[in-house]
Amino acid sequence: MKNLIVLCVFLLLSQVIFAQSSPDYNGGLKVKFDEEGKKYLRIISWVQAQAIYNDNVPEESSNINFNLRRARIVAYAQINEKFLILTHFGLNNLNAENLSATGTGKDSQLFFHGVWGQYHIGDHAIGGGLHYWNGISRLNNQSTLNLLPLDNNRQSWSTLGLSDQFIRHLGVFGKGKFGKLQYRVAINEAITNSLDERDPLDVSGAVYAGRRLLGSKDAGFAYSGYFDLHILDQEANLLPFKIGTYLGEKKVFNVGAGFFFHPSGAVVASDNGMLNGEDVAIFAVDAFYDAPLGENGGAITAYASFQSNNYGTNYLFNVYGTGSMVYAHAGYVLPGELKKTRFQPYISFASNSYDAVDDNRNIFGIGANAFFSGHNSKLTLEYKNQAFGESETGTVTLQAMIYL
Repeated sequence: MKNLIVLCVFLLLSQVIFAQSSPDYNGGLKVKFDEEGKKYLRIISWVQAQAIYNDNVPEESSNINFNLRRARIVAYAQINEKFLILTHFGLNNLNAENLSATGTGKDSQLFFHGVWGQYHIGDHAIGGGLHYWNGISRLNNQSTLNLLPLDNNRQSWSTLGLSDQFIRHLGVFGKGKFGKLQYRVAINEAITNSLDERDPLDVSGAVYAGRRLLGSKDAGFAYSGYFDLHILDQEANLLPFKIGTYLGEKKVFNVGAGFFFHPSGAVVASDNGMLNGEDVAIFAVDAFYDAPLGENGGAITAYASFQSNNYGTNYLFNVYGTGSMVYAHAGYVLPGELKKTRFQPYISFASNSYDAVDDNRNIFGIGANAFFSGHNSKLTLEYKNQAFGESETGTVTLQAMIYL
């Protein structure tokens, strides 16, 4: 109870501190090298810092901890409209448990999130590198700069650390649009050293280790794609990052479908100890709506998806498993003056079913964003409850974010 009171006081103080000043973004850090703006360098930098209260911790542990959720820099440039290069680096989840005394800890320091080049041909482009042009769903291509809830639904980043490096694959991609239909497709190499380090002989179901155990000839490549129809306003697709909420600045209604297919990505052991590959196949359909309501600054954002997950026979690892997932969130920007602080309450819900067990993983979230200068300066307060089997965890998180 004492810790909860301390956290509440911190939340109130943070509302006062972060509401005092918020300079206008005014286009960001962009350097133009010609009058038409076709030659440029743009740099985006952002920080998301968190205070978290967790009600399910060991007796000797504190209920409160601090976390540097993200610290990132993106730089992209073109010398003409035919070519573009992007570099994205930073760190995630820096906290007291993975801080390094000398700044060299392998789990806590800087790494490349993406490095790729792309060549434009009208409304289409091809490219390659360590990229984020993913398949499956809108949330598997989600930007972390303009989320509606506190963070993305973890299970919607459906291959994170299993076939890729932090949801980025090394491969080639194609993207573009035909009228109101946008597309992105990719052929990628799967990671060898994934998070799933289990031995198939030690578990009853599949493990995601096809390339590691069967070799790159049989299990080296994965294929993905996402296609969305833009029924109302058209969204940009120069970069792969999907917007979480437009705060009423556009009127968007999209329906989409996507896939991820990794032949022999999973491995199961037969009764005689033989290792056999099984295909990983994930499919999803989703819908996104964002629109202003009235003329006083109100706006609604809503998203829903259904996803079929096949990671191999009775696969279950971390939050991922063979089965299905439904996810939805919705938020409403309260009416108010655009140049003053605006508030956006929201709710989210996810339910994962797994073939390997009878229990569903259900996650409910409720929170609110306070926008001091749009997404460039905002505060998010969220309560999340996650229940799976006999385990139930509730967390309260305050996140301050600034990006330039």
